[in-house]
Amino acid sequence: MRPYKVLVVDDSAFMRKIISDLIENDADFQVTATAANGREAIEKVNELRPDLVTMDVEMPEMNGLEALKIIMAQRPLPVIMLSGINEQGMKETILALEWGAFDFIRKPSISNSQDIIAVGESLREQMNEAMLAREQREARASAVKAPEPPLPAAEPPAPRTVIEPAKRKPEPLSKEAGTLRAPLLGADKPKGRTTLEPPADTRKPGQSTDPAVTRRVAKPMPEVAKPATDRFKSRPREERGTGIPGQRAAAETAAGSFIEPPAASGSQASGTRGVRKLVAVGCSTGGPRALKAFLENIPGDFPAPIVIVQHMPPNFTKSLAQRLNTFSSLEVAEAEHGMVLRQGAAYIAPGGYHLRVVTGAGGQYVIELTKEEVRNGHRPSVDTLFESVLQLTSLERHAVIMTGMGSDGARMMKALYDSGVTSTFAESEETCVVYGMPRSAVELKCVRYILPLQEIAPRLVQAVK
Repeated sequence: MRPYKVLVVDDSAFMRKIISDLIENDADFQVTATAANGREAIEKVNELRPDLVTMDVEMPEMNGLEALKIIMAQRPLPVIMLSGINEQGMKETILALEWGAFDFIRKPSISNSQDIIAVGESLREQMNEAMLAREQREARASAVKAPEPPLPAAEPPAPRTVIEPAKRKPEPLSKEAGTLRAPLLGADKPKGRTTLEPPADTRKPGQSTDPAVTRRVAKPMPEVAKPATDRFKSRPREERGTGIPGQRAAAETAAGSFIEPPAASGSQASGTRGVRKLVAVGCSTGGPRALKAFLENIPGDFPAPIVIVQHMPPNFTKSLAQRLNTFSSLEVAEAEHGMVLRQGAAYIAPGGYHLRVVTGAGGQYVIELTKEEVRNGHRPSVDTLFESVLQLTSLERHAVIMTGMGSDGARMMKALYDSGVTSTFAESEETCVVYGMPRSAVELKCVRYILPLQEIAPRLVQAVK
């Protein structure tokens, strides 16, 4: 019920005042209390039962991470984390998202009024999305629990003739692999899946119905592509998560022109040649948890590179990649300009850069990073990634959209589908933190598999293998 009650948690009185003022610029939200540390936050959550919490990560006595775990265990509600931009703050923010935080924003610079305004707009957008997502979950729960109305009394029915249905051949992808049950918002809802068969396609291979697609063709890479380096070779699991060294060189102009990456050291890693398949993934709000559940179920011998766009600011994507690398059998790294794609690896688009997959020398497929204008409000953009995949007609392509606000990725998934790429996946509403991006794709009728999160990876593995 509006106005929604908000608890603001920060050890700085000045920051509590700034955040409170930013929140109350939206008449639908009211700051009913503040807290100076995690312990106070837990007490006030139990006492006041707010609709939403903003939580600083680093605080004395009890930090935001510890408080978040207790709140999500005792009384789950949307929590938006406020993160510093130092390395420790970024790592803790990734953990918070994994443990149930709705989303995060970086703390504003108190000396920059424009930055404060920008952070306020982002915060209010996330708060509204959090409330909308909560109301949608409650509506689904009510619909599930609503008793069916009693049927009116009627005369006994006449005897019926029962016609046995014709036997159908089993579908080749019906056998389900083991599933992961990750603790997600809405995970108590019944699980189900929908499989949409693609319509008959009379177009030529590679032809798209979207005229705009042919206007945005990725530029070819320079003739000599950067080979994969020793940093992407398999490592013992105890060494995982220590990061991928190397420097990223990327275009700084809107036109997407290249700065040649530094020469790679070491021998070429295995799996760089012979890539015949590619998986492209897009997600936003709720994505870090979804990616963890997804990548944990992909085997290390997966025969296709996985390229991922997760909406996230610069630097945070490196911490995300390092964290996911500790869970996955794949090698997970933040993408670098000029990296050669290889099987058994996953690449996270760096915050602040668009990522495209383009052809390189010798039939290899290479990552291109550019600083082109934001697209759909984002850089990196899922549409930009999917658009580049659209051009790679010699590859077997698979596209996945998971939880997230907005509609980024839907338009280019439609273009892929219309061109004949029918291995398209979307996370179903019941497991999404925010059912925005997947819903947009479903509404465009370009999704073949609509699945709860824990079923996406097993079905994708079957489709690719």
